[in-house]
Amino acid sequence: MSVLTKQAPGAAASLAAGPPGRRKQGTPRRRNQRSGYLFLLPWFLGMLFTIIPFFASLYLAFTDYNLFTEPNFVGLANFQAMTEDPRLWQSLKVTFIYTFVSVPISLAVALLIALVLNRGLRGLAIYRSVYYLPSLLGGSVAIVMLWRYIFGNEGIVNGLLGVFGIAGPAWVTDPNFSLSTLIVLNVWTFGSPMVIFLAGLRQVPTMYYEAASIDGASRWRQFRNITIPLISPIIFFNLIMQLIGSFQTFTQGYVMSGGTGGPADSTLFYNLYLYQKGFTEFEMGYASAMAWLLLMIIAIFTAINFIASKFWVFYDN
Repeated sequence: MSVLTKQAPGAAASLAAGPPGRRKQGTPRRRNQRSGYLFLLPWFLGMLFTIIPFFASLYLAFTDYNLFTEPNFVGLANFQAMTEDPRLWQSLKVTFIYTFVSVPISLAVALLIALVLNRGLRGLAIYRSVYYLPSLLGGSVAIVMLWRYIFGNEGIVNGLLGVFGIAGPAWVTDPNFSLSTLIVLNVWTFGSPMVIFLAGLRQVPTMYYEAASIDGASRWRQFRNITIPLISPIIFFNLIMQLIGSFQTFTQGYVMSGGTGGPADSTLFYNLYLYQKGFTEFEMGYASAMAWLLLMIIAIFTAINFIASKFWVFYDN
């Protein structure tokens, strides 16, 4: 009884402290949690610079604000004025044409080049870097200025057409062709989706193609029945990213037209008109309402793509 009495306090202390294994695992787990929160700290701080302007713009969308006086609450007046603004409808038209023409062509070209590079060419890393480079430079001011020179009245394109006796049009100053030059510029920057397509093609098992070849399937049937279904999630990802990026186009239209959206508003992208209303005409409340309209447009088209993806995107799960 005396031995049990002497050992009881130690046993009680051991039980109060918990199992030895759990005590050893608890400290590293808390340490890992602190490290995780420490690494997330820059993201939390960065969110402050996003959340505050986010809700500020939502409030300003219902006000009359010119950057120099206090915002005056006007309710839905800005949104009502947008329905009667012909330049806003023109900017939407330009943006939609640019998006729905350039995005499919850009994705098709990117996939085609990825298929060629996936055939095992020598120096693949060099070709991949060369094709990816336009994606890094395509949205820069210098490249847009270069593009303006290439498609100028006496530019390289008209010079090449002149060799064959063809009088080229005024690509930049003609409303019928000015937007087309920017569509070609966007298609030229196919490098980013191309690299992603190439990575996806390299993940397709070759045994599928070997089995299809034995069964006598042509290359087109292999592409349609094997390649497309297996890389459909990558096609979907590139489609969403390119769609969002095209709706947010600004630099190309601003530089090409000198900030006016000309000629005849043929390059008046939605973001360019938003910039004009906010920082040229100082109608920041109206510009904030336009920003929220753009957010809703992007959200609607993204949601449509996600709903439609159930019928053509296949996941290996």
